[in-house]
Amino acid sequence: MQLLGSIITAIAIIAATIAVVTSQLGPFKEDTERQEQIQEQQEDQRKDAEDRREDR
Repeated sequence: MQLLGSIITAIAIIAATIAVVTSQLGPFKEDTERQEQIQEQQEDQRKDAEDRREDR
């Protein structure tokens, strides 16, 4: 009986740890993706500006 209680407690701790880590990393990943999109847009704008300068 004590073994069963220990196993249930261990499973609860693991589930709580997974939930906390997932909640912490979720927004970070979204922020990283947004930053990458912004960088790509800025690079595209720089290339367009360079192309316009070369066309002059």
